[in-house]
Amino acid sequence: MGYNVVVVGATGNVGREMLNILAEREFPVEKIAVLASRKSLGTEVSFGDKTLKTEDLDTFDFSGWDMALFAVGSDATKKYAPIAAKAGCVVIDNSSLYRYDPDVPLIVPEVNAEAVDGYTKKNIIANPNCSTAQMVVALKPLHDRAKIKRVVVSTYQSVSGSGKEAIDELWDQTKGMYVPGQEKAPNVYPKQIAFNVIPHIDVFMDSGDTKEEWKMITETKKIVDPSIKVTATCVRVPVFVGHSESINIEFEDFLDEDEARDILREAPGIMVIDKRENGGYVTPIECVGDYATFISRIRQDVTVENGINLWCVSDNLRKGAALNAVQIAEVLGQRCLKKG
Repeated sequence: MGYNVVVVGATGNVGREMLNILAEREFPVEKIAVLASRKSLGTEVSFGDKTLKTEDLDTFDFSGWDMALFAVGSDATKKYAPIAAKAGCVVIDNSSLYRYDPDVPLIVPEVNAEAVDGYTKKNIIANPNCSTAQMVVALKPLHDRAKIKRVVVSTYQSVSGSGKEAIDELWDQTKGMYVPGQEKAPNVYPKQIAFNVIPHIDVFMDSGDTKEEWKMITETKKIVDPSIKVTATCVRVPVFVGHSESINIEFEDFLDEDEARDILREAPGIMVIDKRENGGYVTPIECVGDYATFISRIRQDVTVENGINLWCVSDNLRKGAALNAVQIAEVLGQRCLKKG
């Protein structure tokens, strides 16, 4: 016996990816509904070998549905998630709206699956920021062994994290560099993204951090351990899909790089590709379409007493969004909503 599942925002990049992953992982679906805004009403989307037509989010009745995977912005989530939750449908939300609510669990299944039990307070579970999700998958098994004191992370984030318009902007600007008269001025981003990097994701805060950097700091504490100190610099790069991170970790206890490598090889959700030779590491283009978080360049940091450096790459539309949401749905079903 399966679950009655709703995908909200089914016509967007993440919503479509959720449908793909639900089918790929053979999630036990009894009945499925795909919702979108009224302007996208009737748009066809794929679910395995089926073609589904979107229904109107504004008039949909969530009663009798087990779980809803939300892939819409915070404004729409704020309006519709409480309606779904009140109707008894557990919301798994990909926006940032509920991540910092103490009554809403923030879940990365490889890290804190047991925290999903707290969903009953509001009938809502939050999905973390894409850059946080892949980082904490790498941090948790190392933290369990040597206890992390401090993390310094620099991200190299693809444009797909900003949606389809950003993908189009990178493509159009790239073409415009070679075709006279086809130049494309920045619209999604404050500066040209093609052949450039932009050290600015989300809005600036009074501290000087951007909100993306603040998210990584705050979410890591909530998911892994509030005692961990985190500082982040988040950068948008001209890559279509796949986020990369350079992570420096300082531990309370010494951790040898070889042991760290062995720990990560055995950790769930991680693939270690770490050869000290040309091409012996993973780049974002190689991780697209994969479930794993890839770790490379593991090495001792000799400038601190107990330090390790590593390189972390993942498909941000998958582990950073859709895959993690589906994994939460799997945990929810196994732990809390058992059927059959």
